[in-house]
Amino acid sequence: MFGQSMDSARNAGGVAGTVLIPMRFVWPYGGRSVFLSGSFTRWLELLPMSPVEGCPTVFQVIYNLPPGYHQYKFFVDGEWRHDEHQPYVPGDYGIVNTVFLATDPNYIPVLPPDVASGNSMDVDNDAFRRMVRLTDGTLSEVLPRISDTDVQISRQRISAFLSSHTAYELLPESGKVVALDVDLPVKQAFHILHEQGIFMAPLWDFCKGQFVGVLSALDFILILRELGNHGSNLTEEELETHTISAWKEGKSYLNRQNNGHGTMFSRRFIHAGPYDNLKDIAMKILQKEVSTVPIIHSSSEDASFPQLLHLASLSGILKCICRYFRHCSSSLPVLQLPICAIPVGTWVPKIGESNRQPLAMLRPTASLASALNLLVQAQVSSIPIVDDNDSLLDIYCRSDITALAKNRAYAHINLDEMTVHQLRHSPF
Repeated sequence: MFGQSMDSARNAGGVAGTVLIPMRFVWPYGGRSVFLSGSFTRWLELLPMSPVEGCPTVFQVIYNLPPGYHQYKFFVDGEWRHDEHQPYVPGDYGIVNTVFLATDPNYIPVLPPDVASGNSMDVDNDAFRRMVRLTDGTLSEVLPRISDTDVQISRQRISAFLSSHTAYELLPESGKVVALDVDLPVKQAFHILHEQGIFMAPLWDFCKGQFVGVLSALDFILILRELGNHGSNLTEEELETHTISAWKEGKSYLNRQNNGHGTMFSRRFIHAGPYDNLKDIAMKILQKEVSTVPIIHSSSEDASFPQLLHLASLSGILKCICRYFRHCSSSLPVLQLPICAIPVGTWVPKIGESNRQPLAMLRPTASLASALNLLVQAQVSSIPIVDDNDSLLDIYCRSDITALAKNRAYAHINLDEMTVHQLRHSPF
């Protein structure tokens, strides 16, 4: 069935040269298994929908549709359902949702009078129409451009904001921060990460009375790879007693981190204080190549009795920027443009302009081992899962790996045989 959905996406246009519009269908009402079907599949196929990361009750699928009028509904846990908050109408297949995709961005469709109104579907159609237009059957780019002056203005204002605001502004009004003792067994530590719904935690050394490092999903990935290495001395049974501190020492040897004299050295613990400005924290994350920086406060001069306040990340800093400029977005030109027009990140050459760095992608049939290797080698936090047309099907994130700690799932799978698609739909 998974292969059928990909074939359908490729052939949805029907007529050669027809422009296909990527549309995101969303079912936000939960369920164990959710599928999509519609007139665009002639009601003959069920397209699997995947949970959105961090929102297990929200399912989505992206499907390429030709312009025109379409009907669809959802198959949820064995029952046909429609979304009452989207436009719907009685049809040959009961109550169905409807959508109209136009090629003319100025065209306003006239829906039949018996179509119930609702919120507009969360689709990529509007962004698509802003990006391309149909001219004599061919695609013509109408991408907006940002001037060098606007880029410079945006950089200066963001830099000024980051320099004048501190880590205190990142702290939520309420929440929790979990820390782990370095003498905790690795196996138990990853169970805690999974149960707490987090993918990393600072490490506390009771003997030293201070924080000494971070245990993250990357450690779990490296451990799984090591368990799958037949020449490794680390076994699944040893995880019962193998402590975090022992793993960190072994990880240093695995990475061959030495000072040139054959002796080991540990990576210095990267952290920041609540009064440090956001620019310094962002630079630490980028220069030290870490994903988070713990915010630690101590009221004593010798830094004893430290308090862990927060885990700062680039995404948290970006949210802080957006909150600050939310009511004066016109003062920051980069916020006025679609993300494809801003010279940041990675942009797929087939769609936009290459930004010198290729996009790391995987097929659904790729093994879990190859996904983990790519996460480590490409030094990315997530990987797009695409079909044969490079259309997005799913995203596999580094943090997803902690789910394998549930019921010791990692002990029952073969990294080279388990595919990314199978892992996404497994009961683990």
